[in-house]
Amino acid sequence: MAISRVWIEDGCISCGLAEAICPEVFKLPPDSPNLVIEGADLLSVESKIKEAAKECPMDVIKYEEISL
Repeated sequence: MAISRVWIEDGCISCGLAEAICPEVFKLPPDSPNLVIEGADLLSVESKIKEAAKECPMDVIKYEEISL
């Protein structure tokens, strides 16, 4: 399985945890919710994405996996 897509659902509290765990994919712009960096290489940081999703206090980080 490989992560093919990552998104953040409504309810993000902009705590900065996702960016701290995986800055290659998540960014916390000033005065706005966390966002997923477009064009990020998801395959190279799959374990970090899964950790960010698991540790998210609001459970709003989601990802989709596909079979390779």
